[in-house]
Amino acid sequence: MSFTYDSIFFFYFNPHKISEHLLLYKHPDTLLCFVRSVFAPKWSSDVHLEGKTAIVTGANTGIGKETAKDLAGRGVRVILACRDLAKGEQAARDIMREVNGANVVAWQLDLADTKSICQFFYFAAEKELHYLINNAGVAICPYAMTVDGYELQFGVNHLGHFFLTFLLLDLLKHSAPSRVINVSSAVHIMGKIQFDDLSGEKDYHPVRAYAQSKLANILFTRELAKRTEGVTAYSVDPGMVNTDITRHIRRPLVGLFKAFGFMLKNPAEGAYTTIYCTVTPENQLFTGGYYRDCASAKTCRAGQDDSTALKLWAVSCHLLGIRWR
Repeated sequence: MSFTYDSIFFFYFNPHKISEHLLLYKHPDTLLCFVRSVFAPKWSSDVHLEGKTAIVTGANTGIGKETAKDLAGRGVRVILACRDLAKGEQAARDIMREVNGANVVAWQLDLADTKSICQFFYFAAEKELHYLINNAGVAICPYAMTVDGYELQFGVNHLGHFFLTFLLLDLLKHSAPSRVINVSSAVHIMGKIQFDDLSGEKDYHPVRAYAQSKLANILFTRELAKRTEGVTAYSVDPGMVNTDITRHIRRPLVGLFKAFGFMLKNPAEGAYTTIYCTVTPENQLFTGGYYRDCASAKTCRAGQDDSTALKLWAVSCHLLGIRWR
């Protein structure tokens, strides 16, 4: 596992498992993940994308806002899909103030409510959609449920984006070539899809639930890539990023994060890999692939399990009451 906020959370809640998980560092790639995340070189691209349209979920702050800002600077019409519309509209004003000629709007989208997702879809009525960036998420939160009765982290981070992508897929196909980018995390390495307890009612743990949802992002990406023509799909790990993820952690760790803040990426740097997968020519990317620090990366073994990906797809469709072949 890489040394991220998420691994610190896990050890904080489970100090007796520190030695067990340190064994993962016997694999060189895990330590390199940390080094690359901290010392990753700056990335830039002068690609312009005039005439394209993108939806970025969770774009009122952090990585999502920086992603939207970058794309707006490339000539993309950007739709900020935000749970809090007022914050989304403020983010749109911020971007338009900072980027000359930016075409940015904010629409309300609550990924914890399938009715809100449907309303967003009907309100969209766009003629074209070239980039769907599933960035929004909740992390390491106390047990809660979505409006539809799903465990919150699985419901928002996976099911909400799964349903949104389902609704927008025809528009993405119509606009092909187009892309779906799912923001995951290195913490997926601790994840396991608990098919017998997706509601989290039996043994909820905030970090395990988060890891499960991030693994689900990767498996969804792999399966989606197999099922679509003209629409490519990528999952990304933004790395160690200084965002507001600390709002749900216990107080003793807040000071620790502040002390080591200099080691973390800022949100603009955290958006690099998402933007990389948006602007890089398709023939230089692998659809269904996982990307970190603007390069192809390996997931853990569970992230490469096609049988689990297929089962997750079927279970997700069943939970949402949809048919998606």
